Parts: sequence; C-alpha cells; structure tokens
Amino acid sequence: MSSIRHIVFDIGKVLVHYDPEIPYLHLIPDPAKRRWFLETVCTGAWNIEQDRGRSWSDAEALLIAEHPAEADNIRAYRRHWHEMVPHAYDDTVVLLETLIDSGHDVTMLTNFAADTFAEARERFSFLNRPRGVTVSGEVGMLKPDRVIYDTHAQTFGLQPEATLFIDDSEANVAGARAAGWQAVHFTGAGGLETALADRGLLPQN
Repeated sequence: MSSIRHIVFDIGKVLVHYDPEIPYLHLIPDPAKRRWFLETVCTGAWNIEQDRGRSWSDAEALLIAEHPAEADNIRAYRRHWHEMVPHAYDDTVVLLETLIDSGHDVTMLTNFAADTFAEARERFSFLNRPRGVTVSGEVGMLKPDRVIYDTHAQTFGLQPEATLFIDDSEANVAGARAAGWQAVHFTGAGGLETALADRGLLPQN
C-alpha cells in the first residue's frame, strides 16, 4: 500500500499548455523585436508579480512608464492571455481524473494570477474536479517559497510526508521537498504515469 495520501498538481505546463510568445507571433512578427520585447519588457519576472497578486493595471502602468512606445503591446499581454493557454495536456488530464475517480485526494497548487485562473477554470472544466486549489495570486505567495506549501497543507489538511507534489519546475519541486513533501519533476505524462504506478497510485489493469 502506498504511503501517499494526498496528491497535489501544478497546472501550467503540467495540465495546460502555456507559452506567452504565442500571441506575439502575430502582434510582433519580427523575431528579433519579439525576442527583445519578451526578454526586456514583458518578462517572466514582471509577469510573476501578477501571480503574486499585483493588479494588471499597476503592472501595465509600470512598464508603460518605462517603455511608452510599447504601450499597445504591453496591454496586449493580458488582452491576449487566452491565446497563451491554447489547450490542455489531455494525457495528463486523464491521469488527474483517473486518480480522482479511483478515490485519491487530489488538490492543486499553482502560481497563477487570480483573474486569469478564474478564466482558465471556465475554459477547462477539469480544473474544477480536484478537492481544492491554492492560487498564488489569491494568497499573495509564490512557489517555491516555503510558506505557500505550508499554507496549502494547512488549508487542506495534508500530511506533508504523505503528500506527493507534481510540478514542471525543478525549483518548485525542490521547494516542496524542503517543506517535507514528496515530489515528482514533471517532464511528460509518460514519466508521470510511471512515477504514479511505481508508487501504487494507479488502478491495476
């Protein structure tokens, strides 16, 4: 029998595809200009502060003050967010739903802006199936900081040593382990299926 009692999924790049470059392929057709924009203006470091809870209006105003000529492209980041998440990873969703349907306790822990997560939940109904979710933008904390793992465990009554966390970020996996959780670095549904089966978490055929 598995020692795992709780399974916690990340969302972006585990359950749904995420690529901020997608809308800019048509918004900024020139590859060099597009690369400069995403590496210098709307960077990952800028975007993650919305995952921490900063409003989009404040985030946009900050960048527009620094790059006024790019105002339209800056505002386009939120306006075209839906294009950045074009589809789910169906093979991972099957594993998520198999775990839930077989009676496992499944929750989610994600770095996500509060408003875009609400939009994602409307688009991807499977995000409503787990028992609950901790959204960084709602609690004002980010993975891999220890406090968000502890908050999630306390909120949902998880035993850290009996919790398995699944995330595509090695830093977030390390953060979970530092919080006393077990963890799997997600690199694809095949590897995750093997990891779950090895722990006795999937139904026997």
